[in-house]
Amino acid sequence: MKTGIDGTGVAIVTPFHNYGTVDFTSLEKIIEHIIGGGVDFIVALGTTSEAATLSMDEKYAVVNFIKETVNNRVPIVLGCGGNNTHAIVDYIKGQDFDGIDAILSVAPYYNKPNQKGIYNHFKLIAGASPVPVILYNVPGRTCSTISAETTVRLAKEFKNIKGVKEASGNMEQIMKLLRDRPKGFKVFSGDDALTYPMMAMGADGVISVAAMGYPKQYSDMVRLLKAKKYDEALKIHFSLLEFIDAIFADGNPAGIKAALSMMELAKNNLRLPMVKINKALQVQLQKIISAY
Repeated sequence: MKTGIDGTGVAIVTPFHNYGTVDFTSLEKIIEHIIGGGVDFIVALGTTSEAATLSMDEKYAVVNFIKETVNNRVPIVLGCGGNNTHAIVDYIKGQDFDGIDAILSVAPYYNKPNQKGIYNHFKLIAGASPVPVILYNVPGRTCSTISAETTVRLAKEFKNIKGVKEASGNMEQIMKLLRDRPKGFKVFSGDDALTYPMMAMGADGVISVAAMGYPKQYSDMVRLLKAKKYDEALKIHFSLLEFIDAIFADGNPAGIKAALSMMELAKNNLRLPMVKINKALQVQLQKIISAY
């Protein structure tokens, strides 16, 4: 996998105008904000992007704009998952991967396949993808867990399955994964609040939402952790915890979009079924940002 896919990645939002169309001006501001803050790579069309609400034409437009704006300054990982295996394979075969360095593919949701089904799902995706594949385990959203054993099996059997975004919150699973993974297989935290303990156990970085708001602070923390400067990193971790809790308290990306609006980076607009965070949380989040 490209060397730059390591450390701090940011799953970016899709900003919208008040009348609902994609706000490319704000998208550019967010990209410049996070690259200027020192993040290591960008994830396009992840869950935080509200990809489920975007038309296919909008998805292509957003990805092309991100590629043009990033202009090879950092690697780009493309969100490319779902619960229809053959539809994902067809999408991969029709995608222009020029400027795309890897894909992030979520565990199949809603269908609730067993581990054999999950294994075969990713086997086909790995066979179709011309770039490295990062698995995404987020059972809180999918009701489908990629077990540590299945992850390790996939990592060992398919050379282009190069990493996992692990957002199970299950520290026993995470420890097994870190213990048993093959050499070179990367484990990224998928939970901002658990990045510190996961990296202290040997994880390689994070695919973050919080780093969209505070890219310098978050990426500094990750670099300190990689350098094993745990005390310095812990100070940043604790300083960011209140912000992290707040942006996830009433749904993602509703929280981070509210924060980006307060930071004057994008308007606070979402597409249904997502709605704005509640008013009490807005007041709390504004106080946190003002104090920080």
